[in-house]
Amino acid sequence: MSMTKIPLEYAIGVDIGGTNTKCGIVNRRGEVLQYEQLSTPEYENPEAFVDALCVRLNLMIEKVGGIELIKGIGVGAPNGNYYTGTIEYAPNLRWVGVVPLADMISQRMGLATALTNDANAAAVGEMQYGAAKGMRDFITITLGTGVGSGIVANGQLIYGHDGFAGELGHTIIRPGGRPHWSTKLKGSLEAYASATGVVLTAREMLLNEPEKPSMLRKYNLEELTSKQIFDCAMQGDEISQAVYRFTGQILGESLANFVMFSSPEAIILFGGLIKAGSLIFDPTIEHMERNLLPIFKNKVKVIKSDLHEADAAILGASALVWEMKQSSSSL
Repeated sequence: MSMTKIPLEYAIGVDIGGTNTKCGIVNRRGEVLQYEQLSTPEYENPEAFVDALCVRLNLMIEKVGGIELIKGIGVGAPNGNYYTGTIEYAPNLRWVGVVPLADMISQRMGLATALTNDANAAAVGEMQYGAAKGMRDFITITLGTGVGSGIVANGQLIYGHDGFAGELGHTIIRPGGRPHWSTKLKGSLEAYASATGVVLTAREMLLNEPEKPSMLRKYNLEELTSKQIFDCAMQGDEISQAVYRFTGQILGESLANFVMFSSPEAIILFGGLIKAGSLIFDPTIEHMERNLLPIFKNKVKVIKSDLHEADAAILGASALVWEMKQSSSSL
């Protein structure tokens, strides 16, 4: 009796960041088989960028056995609009205005291309390969240089009428509070719960308590990094640990609002800040639960992503391809 051979199917994931663009070929199990990267700001215009990207994509495709095995391309990008496949006024990219990137890549490669913002791509990756597998209602929060988020309800990403829903990092959690360095909004979550926000909090605490000893005082205040704060917190430094407690409080209060909005099964945290473990998770969960109505208490898990950090962005982008295939087959 002959066994039916399951055909090989691969997806390409492209993660466009302000510094680097990473791309890879991913199989159905979420394994990155080929990997390439290029410097994003090196290319003054999107046409030159797409040229350089497609050279790398073709190299990878050749190595896995040809374009007929590739089912599509998924792209995660700042200010990416899923509905239109465009990047719109991204503040950390050199390209100005509205860039029809999905069409540009699709025309060059001859492959269906889906594009969304990087945080939404991360949510799709969690659903396809990660901690949210089998969940229909969850929120991902990425705690990196900024705060990104993706909201999944009833098994579908919330995009809103214009493709930009889910900017939870820019919700106001401290009205009239700390001004954001880029948006100038006062008191947004990102101004407090990002790596950048952690540094700002540490500076404030060091200046407000000049007599209090801290390992952080050996660093130049203007050049302080979140990594230095993390290292000092791990060594028991009191001010560094207080920074995480305060950050966790702000984050927890925000998560309570988000829970009462969409009643998720879980909130999945991802990014550099969660390396602090219980220092960030304990105050976050405490303040989330403290600010919930009784009907929501002790129902929502706050967990860390189990996607490998180096591959997560590529996996998330590639997962858009399987989502695209699923949507088209259900029509």
